[in-house]
Amino acid sequence: MAISNDLLSSTLYSIRDGEVDELFQKVAFLDNAKRFNGIEYEDGGIKIQRPLSIAEHSQITNLPTGYEAVNLAVKDVLQPAVYEWADFTAPIVITKKEELENKGEKAVVKIVEARMRSVMGMLRRELNKQLLRGNSTILTTVNTLNGDVAGGFLECENKGPAGSQNNTVGGISKTTYNNTNGWQNQIFSVGGNAAGAFGTDGIRGMQQIAIQANTVTHMGQVDCVLMSEAAMANYRRALFQQERFINEKTLDGGRMQLAFGGAVVEQDLELGFNVTSNDFGGKTGALSAYFLNFDGVKLCMHKDADFAVSPFEHISGTTARAAQLYVKMQLIADHLGSCGILFDGDTF
Repeated sequence: MAISNDLLSSTLYSIRDGEVDELFQKVAFLDNAKRFNGIEYEDGGIKIQRPLSIAEHSQITNLPTGYEAVNLAVKDVLQPAVYEWADFTAPIVITKKEELENKGEKAVVKIVEARMRSVMGMLRRELNKQLLRGNSTILTTVNTLNGDVAGGFLECENKGPAGSQNNTVGGISKTTYNNTNGWQNQIFSVGGNAAGAFGTDGIRGMQQIAIQANTVTHMGQVDCVLMSEAAMANYRRALFQQERFINEKTLDGGRMQLAFGGAVVEQDLELGFNVTSNDFGGKTGALSAYFLNFDGVKLCMHKDADFAVSPFEHISGTTARAAQLYVKMQLIADHLGSCGILFDGDTF
């Protein structure tokens, strides 16, 4: 007896939520974005528009006598950052031949379940690569935190008019608005222009990034620090040497987590890749950590395409049938000054 499309579709629907939860649990960036309200859902629109306040609305007038004329000149400071949606889909396919070779409904259902998990595993790997490093060859339309890639959000360069942060994010150039307006990220180069040694000034650099990020933003504090494997080991070692309490725990999905002030600290194997900085003596070093405030950077999802699955249908001209997993999303920024980079901190 042929297995109905309804049965196969209901199988996907029943495991979809669990598979999406597992995808988020196994990717530190996604899990923390979810934890710290860094995921927003949109109803639609051809593009994503975010109104930003990145200039001064009015001037302050000092009143030493109280009779001074008040400067009433004001500016319309709201400027929209505009982002293109990233759309991608992956099919879950089963052929008639496979149905015939696997006796009974249970065997066929297990094939569908296994293929759904395979697709979600591929999406998990590629999405993490693109978000953190910008080097996925598949999800190339998803924005990246890595400012060494054109349009990447966080750069390993100095901020301010004398710095070299010059990427365009959301259609707004970083060179137009300096760090006082929050459109340039924080940066600390371990060792300055020389080779970095985390044991010397790594923790000091982490503190500096957090203080500067928290000072320039009206959006709370750094929520999460994602570190390379080497930088995470250096951080743990430095805490031991300074006889500080280490609050370490294991999360769902097997991830290890430390704390830094009010932020969580986790490692991700995608980090630790080398970048060359123009502003720190032209040195090449590891991108050791992202400091993330999820009010400053967010994942925007379409509410009807957040890993949505379609019903199974027969594929015209074949004996196969397929369902589609569909995602419409984008990484967006509202305030880059609330985030930062620890550069060249992989050596102790």
